[in-house]
Amino acid sequence: MNEVDRLARQVLKNCEISDARHAGLYSICGLALRLRDLYKWEKGLHPWEEKDASEILDWIAAKEQLWEKLAPKKYADISIGGKHYDPFNTAQINAVLEPHGILYGAGYAYSLKPTFFLAAIKNKAQTDGYTVYTLERELARDLLTLPVISQDNSILLRTDSARLFLWDQISFIKKSGRPALRFALENCGLKNEDSETLQHQMPIILAAQKDNFIYHEIGEMRDSTFDRVIWRELIAAFPHSPIELLARAVKDLLADTTKHGTLSYLVRNRKAAALGFYVAFQDGLIKELFPELREAFRGFTKTRDWRMIKEAITTGYRNARNFTEKMVHIFQTGKQNQQMQWAKDEIERCLLGKIKK
Repeated sequence: MNEVDRLARQVLKNCEISDARHAGLYSICGLALRLRDLYKWEKGLHPWEEKDASEILDWIAAKEQLWEKLAPKKYADISIGGKHYDPFNTAQINAVLEPHGILYGAGYAYSLKPTFFLAAIKNKAQTDGYTVYTLERELARDLLTLPVISQDNSILLRTDSARLFLWDQISFIKKSGRPALRFALENCGLKNEDSETLQHQMPIILAAQKDNFIYHEIGEMRDSTFDRVIWRELIAAFPHSPIELLARAVKDLLADTTKHGTLSYLVRNRKAAALGFYVAFQDGLIKELFPELREAFRGFTKTRDWRMIKEAITTGYRNARNFTEKMVHIFQTGKQNQQMQWAKDEIERCLLGKIKK
């Protein structure tokens, strides 16, 4: 236990350094929501538990003071049993930790923010040729509430974070998503949408949503339409910008509409509740890129004709592929001619401008 605690403190230190360096990426509202989740995790609260604002504000003030001290620090190696590992060398670290029922995660998220976590392994299974780890109690985490990640050709489902993430999605859902949410809950056997019912039935809701999380990662790993190397170069060239948001949204849409991804899986297996959750939580650019699904879903709720959803998926994939080809062409042309400002302007004009219209 002492060794696990020591390891958790090491990971948590790198989490704090990452948060200190990158908290400025978020809007005031976005940072507040992430701090809210982090506070609940640190205090061991359920997703629906809320504390007095004064208590949370004191905690935030202390956190900001800590971040000021840690921002100049470098990420530390992970020390296990006298050996030191680069904090991003997940394969070697987990070769040591997995036999002891613990898994370590590290990578880069939005705007290339480093993200780290440590969690206990609940179980390990095979899904469509991929190893899926279901993780439970998180021993260390940063600001990001990521429900699932792919790492070292495996999929890590973080149930602690997934529960928080899902509760936030339900709590802050927009009016336009409420009919689909109601449909999803009814197909989970839930007739009431009051907070108390949702709290008690959270395991049922998470079980229905789990496939959406897992098959998104499978779709992303299997689909090669948006070359991973080019995608990373594009993200690195235009971090924390509308272009990064577009590139991520297009890649997510490809993952969900590919024959290996989320929506195709839901159609094949007639997962009505999970489809409802998917439509309910559609937001941002991906919602604008894929209006066909909402139109098909409205008809589906009346007819239960899965062919309508299948046709929308085909259209969504074709549109995402076209966006990818245009974005890659513009980016590579700009790169070859050393005209990255031109590439930025052209992507915004030809692709982002098209969405806004």
